[in-house]
Amino acid sequence: MAKIRQKILILYLANSALDSGVKGWTMYDGTGQEAHTTGDSSEPPYESGLDAMLDGWRVIQFPQLIPPYPGLEYTTSFQRYEYIFEKLEEIN
Repeated sequence: MAKIRQKILILYLANSALDSGVKGWTMYDGTGQEAHTTGDSSEPPYESGLDAMLDGWRVIQFPQLIPPYPGLEYTTSFQRYEYIFEKLEEIN
């Protein structure tokens, strides 16, 4: 009997639009069929978040759109436009 396992894709986009370009990414494979690590590829898996959706990935988290505090507009911090996607796949 087949079992369902989850794959997670995290994309950091250029801005809050799902069709903006991918600036960073990571993937976790709960099926155990692939092993990924951060920085294991110089090319993103998709050109945009919308491309990931067209390939069957489901958006499960949108980034919070938090304006920078006055005076901190140019400081380094976390990546702001983090989208989390999932895909459910059957394994035997």
